[in-house]
Amino acid sequence: MTGGPPDTATVRRAALVWGVGMLGYILAVMQRTTFGVAGLDAAQRFGISPAALSAFVFLQVAVYIAAQLPGGLLVDRWGARTVLVLGGTLLAAGQLLLAFAPALPFVVLARIVVGAGDAVMFVAVLGLLPHWFAARRVPLITQLTGILGQIGQILSAVPFLALLHARGWSTAFAAAAAASALAAALALAVVRNGPRGAWIPAPSFSAREIGGQMLAVWRRPGTRLGFFGHMGTQFSMMVFSLLWGVPYLVSGQGLSSAEAGGLVSLFVVCAIVIGPVVGVLTARHPLRRSWLVLSIIAANVTVWTALLALSGPAPRWLLVVLVIVLAAGGPGSVVGFDIARTSNPSPNLGVAQSIVNLGGFLASLAVLATMGVVLNALGGFTFEAFRVAWLVQYPVWLLATVGVLITRRKARRLDAARGIVPRPLREVVTARRRDPDPPAS
Repeated sequence: MTGGPPDTATVRRAALVWGVGMLGYILAVMQRTTFGVAGLDAAQRFGISPAALSAFVFLQVAVYIAAQLPGGLLVDRWGARTVLVLGGTLLAAGQLLLAFAPALPFVVLARIVVGAGDAVMFVAVLGLLPHWFAARRVPLITQLTGILGQIGQILSAVPFLALLHARGWSTAFAAAAAASALAAALALAVVRNGPRGAWIPAPSFSAREIGGQMLAVWRRPGTRLGFFGHMGTQFSMMVFSLLWGVPYLVSGQGLSSAEAGGLVSLFVVCAIVIGPVVGVLTARHPLRRSWLVLSIIAANVTVWTALLALSGPAPRWLLVVLVIVLAAGGPGSVVGFDIARTSNPSPNLGVAQSIVNLGGFLASLAVLATMGVVLNALGGFTFEAFRVAWLVQYPVWLLATVGVLITRRKARRLDAARGIVPRPLREVVTARRRDPDPPAS
């Protein structure tokens, strides 16, 4: 948002537009994770193995990844409103098909449609923020968008799972479909791309020009820094919440379904608490955002190592610590979007944020599929099989950490060439000042 201070009506309108967009994204997260919390039910309903179960989620995430860049281009060209309506409609259609799928081919098609709808929702909501809110507020609101979206996991782990066990598969998934259909209708009625004159669509490009534009965005060090930061912080949390978390807690750690659902709910509560803290730190210390990312990666590696070193089920307190650390991965991954936002011009923001989003989801896709193969080879949902399968995470953490360190160095060289040098941390903390336009690193 540009110009002078917004009037009260504009502020209220911005909150309403963001709220409706958030509803669509919350429900997208719910639709994304319903198949995971219903994983054991799906295995029984369709008679599929762990490897086949992971293949369904693999396919859904693969479609999500394939739709990222087109989704970013659509946000830049068509605007967030149209993309929110399109995404909500696809989510509703996919879940409705899954509700009444008579055989596996229909399940495959349903998850493809859900993946396509889910792919565009977060980028669409982020596309609203620079046009409706002051620049200094965007980092915090971006964090709130990411963490409040995780309420969708509570919706899938508690009311959806309860409805699934009380009323059956078709009723639960049909109800989920109806929710996204309602969100799409609200987006059509309420959401606008920005206040009058605040949003201008990106110009039309040929396929060759689009490829050149995406390459130019990728070449910016801040984009790549956001990509690797998103990768290292997000994938473990995503693999846990998308598919393997609830089966691991129930079959691998011996928890009941209610206890597992309680930990998933705790996960979301912790993300809601941690997110604003990360958002404030991101805005206050823009030249040190990469340190937030590296700290969260280190915390994940430490806790998972302690957990997997045990020869038997973990004590409850350690599982709680794991959930807290995983929850920090969501806000940590959103830092990557903020780095990309301050490293790219406005007409490229949709593409840049889609590229960042690819980081975590490419890693999630690889780990999801590999864990399914490992579990299948080692006999299914057992403690020892899960203990080996979770080791797949370590090479991804290594790759992400190296990527952050290399691209951060390049981003800081670019900053230095522009005369931007970080002040000593003690001085920043004492002064309590924000940089007006945070650079890439």
